[in-house]
Amino acid sequence: MKRVIVDYKKLTNEILSLLVEKYPDGYGDDDIIRFKNANNETVEALEVRTDDAIYLVKVSTRLANTMENYDEDEDFDGNDDISSDSLEIPDESDDEE
Repeated sequence: MKRVIVDYKKLTNEILSLLVEKYPDGYGDDDIIRFKNANNETVEALEVRTDDAIYLVKVSTRLANTMENYDEDEDFDGNDDISSDSLEIPDESDDEE
């Protein structure tokens, strides 16, 4: 299973829909995953899973506002191609399962 870090600017409708479905009343501190990136900066993200990927969506005020105002009948105005600025992380857990 691949792991992908996604910035707010690169959210797809599918990922945003999964976020809203998983966190219908918003998210709290207990839902946030914190880790250090390659530049030793702390990154805060929310995790959502699909059948073939785990997405870590970087937390920001804009993300919270977008989730709050999301309407599944409307198209999200984000870029549907997340591959250009997304970072795929090797999945170390495949060996353990």
